[in-house]
Amino acid sequence: MEKTIRIGTRDSELALWQAHTVEKKLNDLGYKTKIVAVKSTGDIILDKPLYELGITGIFTKTLDIAMINGDVDIAVHSMKDVPTALPKGIVQAAVLERATTLDILVHKGNLDFLNGEGTIATGSLRRQAQWLNKYPKHTVVNLRGNINSRMKKLDESDWDGAVFAKAGLERIKLTPDNFIDLDWMIPAPAQGAMVVVAMQNDAFTLDALSQLNDIETEIVTYIERQFLKTLEGGCTAPIGALAIYNEEEDSIHFQGVLFSLDGKEKIEIDKIVPIEEWKKLGFYSAQEILNNGGTKLMTEIKNNLKK
Repeated sequence: MEKTIRIGTRDSELALWQAHTVEKKLNDLGYKTKIVAVKSTGDIILDKPLYELGITGIFTKTLDIAMINGDVDIAVHSMKDVPTALPKGIVQAAVLERATTLDILVHKGNLDFLNGEGTIATGSLRRQAQWLNKYPKHTVVNLRGNINSRMKKLDESDWDGAVFAKAGLERIKLTPDNFIDLDWMIPAPAQGAMVVVAMQNDAFTLDALSQLNDIETEIVTYIERQFLKTLEGGCTAPIGALAIYNEEEDSIHFQGVLFSLDGKEKIEIDKIVPIEEWKKLGFYSAQEILNNGGTKLMTEIKNNLKK
């Protein structure tokens, strides 16, 4: 009797889109599936900034518990929301082919504020720091909630714009007419990638999921997440990372950045290495940043967030 793979997901529109995407891929391979929606703490407590809730992986925790309890077999996540250390017994089973890594600014049809004073909304310390680094005269306000509710809040506000991941909006066909690509902003590690996790001892499911894995995306997201893990970012420090594979030269172009919370300090790395060096690239790049003033900056960030 072939088992039905139960897919755990948050009940937001984007999370359900991700779960259905994995479901379709598994069905196409002949596997039986069932979607199980679970509400996460991150979706319930919306009045506090994420970093104040003090746990990384607030969106993934509820699904981790559902998997460990045996209520679901797998969980599908936006990879950038997943802590770099998975809970005991849970493993990364597949990384799907990456979508765009870009951040975009959704605005209200008038960009004059970019030359003066303005107010931008984001719930991400990384986006906040990079925005203030480029536009020191601007104010950044906190914006939480799933994509749909953030879009609604932006519409109803007097803000000039808000920053979103382009991939999320494209996936649920919510990209508005008024937006610009922020190609100068370094994305969150693994932005635009989806990951599927499963239980380590579930050979049947791991075998099914291994057929969905995209090796190139697996490698570049591994580099970015290793960089994050070595800097000890969790999802609280303003850290950006992007690794891109160049097929012609068989090399990896890596950009990594650490900012102070106010965006005034910036420590960055930008290098191209042969593909053979991918396994330690994230680690060595993070070490370089730490030795270059990053250790002191990380301590300041942690102290500031405790206040």
